[in-house]
Amino acid sequence: MIQDLNGLRFDNQYRNVCPDEEDLIISLRDGQIMMKGDRTHLSFPRCRELPPDEQKNLRYLFAIEEERYFVAWDLELEGYRYEKMQYMRAGGPKKTIYAGLVARQIGRFYEALHFCGKCGHPMEHSDHERMMHCPNCGNSEYPKICPCVIVGVIHDGKILVSQYRGGFTDHYALIAGFAEVGETIEECVAREVYEETHVHVKNLKYYKSQPWPFSDSLLFGFFCELDGDDHIIIEEDELAMAKWASPEEIYESFNDYSLTNEMLCKFRDDYRKAGRLLL
Repeated sequence: MIQDLNGLRFDNQYRNVCPDEEDLIISLRDGQIMMKGDRTHLSFPRCRELPPDEQKNLRYLFAIEEERYFVAWDLELEGYRYEKMQYMRAGGPKKTIYAGLVARQIGRFYEALHFCGKCGHPMEHSDHERMMHCPNCGNSEYPKICPCVIVGVIHDGKILVSQYRGGFTDHYALIAGFAEVGETIEECVAREVYEETHVHVKNLKYYKSQPWPFSDSLLFGFFCELDGDDHIIIEEDELAMAKWASPEEIYESFNDYSLTNEMLCKFRDDYRKAGRLLL
């Protein structure tokens, strides 16, 4: 998946350090990310490409192996352009894509906390961790991470697939949704499936997790079985369609990108090979 960097180590521990000439810079503007190159060979500038007065405004993000990344805002450099996050979905190399997406997630955190939500006083950056602190009232804020479930419901050799209203129409989705305050992830699975399709589930089996910077989420993938009637009644405010699909109807190509895609492909390939999920 997108966070699997072919064995490269992603170190997201915050460090209060200054950039060197060879450190990479990710500049943000209005939800977009500055880059150059075509979609399959994207790259970010090095610190040495910035004017000296711009280098003092950089803030450390993370490291991938020995390469360090810093965030900036509204830089203008010849040869570079700003693109939306979605532009990077099918891009490469993978470490560049993931670095840009995580940088945008951290950037949203900083952008939302210029002022304290309790007293309105300007917030300050912590020197020892990724946190914003209010010197007036003592309020501390950390990056937002939203737990979310992705659910593959299986019944009689078929899987429950959907398409979201206003979403992609060229591939299937699985039932998904955010956890509510006070509920467990397992309770979230049952609630989301019922809310969107009016079917019940049982025998949950955890599959895998995935950080998803597009929505500040941490995704939890589950497979489970239908419990009771298989008649689907979709939540029309969210879904355009939902149905039980056989392995032969799953036309997705494995893209090594999203948890949803991997789960759909696993269902199809396992059922073709063994007639069951191989978990």
